Amino acid sequence: MAGDSPQEQFFRMGSFPSRRLTSRVEAAADVWVYWECSHRRDVSRVRNVGTGGLFLETPHRLAKGLMAKLHFLVDEGQIRAEAAVQHATPGKGLGMRFTAVHQQDRQQLTALLTRLRSVR
Repeated sequence: MAGDSPQEQFFRMGSFPSRRLTSRVEAAADVWVYWECSHRRDVSRVRNVGTGGLFLETPHRLAKGLMAKLHFLVDEGQIRAEAAVQHATPGKGLGMRFTAVHQQDRQQLTALLTRLRSVR
């Protein structure tokens, strides 16, 4: 509205700056991950992924801060990582931040991200 302060305009637009340090790319339908967290084991589709983390689809809610072991099921080869739950969206899934990616698997993660960026 005319006369609104820049701050009021910013909040009315509903856009907030991302807290992510790295960008994510939408994952193709063939990106899945086997994960283990708090005595739960599951296979889930990855919705988006970046060098800093991912969002995976699952109906399960997990508490923020819980640690998970991830094993990507992708054509690029073995990608193993550890991640912390950052947030849970009921009925949608989990946002996770990578805490470690196995040194020998980083090249495959880079290859996966390159492939996903080229598909867009």
